[in-house]
Amino acid sequence: MGKSTLFNALTESGVPAENYPFCTIEPHVGIVELPDLRLNELGKIYKPKKIIHATVEFTDIAGIVRGASKGEGLGNKFLGQIRQTTVIIHVVRCFENDNITHVDGNVNPIRDAETIETELLLADLETLDKRKHKTEKMARSRDKIAKKELRLINRLLKHCNEGHRARTLPVDDTDEKKILRSLHLLSNKPILYIANVDEAEIMQEERNKHVQALFDFAEKEGNSAVRICASIEQEIAVLPDDEKGLFLTEYNLPEPGLHKVIHAGFRLLGLQTYFTCGEQEVRAWTIPVGASAPKAAGEIHTDFERGFIKAEIFQYDEILKHGSEKTLSDLGLIRQEGKQYIVKDGDCIFFKFNV
Repeated sequence: MGKSTLFNALTESGVPAENYPFCTIEPHVGIVELPDLRLNELGKIYKPKKIIHATVEFTDIAGIVRGASKGEGLGNKFLGQIRQTTVIIHVVRCFENDNITHVDGNVNPIRDAETIETELLLADLETLDKRKHKTEKMARSRDKIAKKELRLINRLLKHCNEGHRARTLPVDDTDEKKILRSLHLLSNKPILYIANVDEAEIMQEERNKHVQALFDFAEKEGNSAVRICASIEQEIAVLPDDEKGLFLTEYNLPEPGLHKVIHAGFRLLGLQTYFTCGEQEVRAWTIPVGASAPKAAGEIHTDFERGFIKAEIFQYDEILKHGSEKTLSDLGLIRQEGKQYIVKDGDCIFFKFNV
């Protein structure tokens, strides 16, 4: 309950947010800037012509109901849409209000979360059964990869039939990880649970029983959870920037809850940010955690990766402390790194390449 309201607040797109199931039939896509105060500070130092944030793409799709894996509600249409996402954000109602209907008649966040998980598991079991029949034929021809895939599928079928998500199955090596990704299983996707509360609850430091139950459920499942009030977030989203601070203070909020949602989604995707800085622009670039310097360079242009020579690197904290690249250079705080360097969140990088 509140997912389209939340999507509206994230993207200011004004998609329908009515109080009845399946209001959202066609998916709505919004690209949102990743809030990062570090860019503002770098902007003060470099005074560039433009500042460019990293972005996260959100898709608002129809809600799911019990029986979706068998075609109930929007059934396969919903499952096809969710299969194309990387992280699932599940907005779960955690407040009581007799004027707002609930598809199951009453508020029970764990039941709602388990409904989603069960439908995803049932859809995955169908996918695995179909893939097993196909793989068995290939395995009989002594195809080594097919044999390995068949062993993994059998383990997955047992694991999922016992009620466990595919994401919690230990995989042994790189080949198995590659095979698991190729199956595109819905229960292999990480989930961010959003505990949607009312205006009174968001002002309290302590979580109500519904919120606490959802946080405990998320932790047990190896997922994440955040608490926000979607209706307040939509109000904040349409305010002029100079009024947002006053509104947040009134509700005793340090920042918009949407910032928590965006950052939590970013972390679940296993992403981090590095910066390029200059007079023309200061820009945030998105890379996977653990990416090498050449891979990071490839985010700018494939030529940068192909012709990578070296990278000049300093940390955001250092330039914030000392105020200029010249000072960092004088202090010997700008490093020369080669192809083996693993980029860290907050690195400021200048790449040298030749093609």
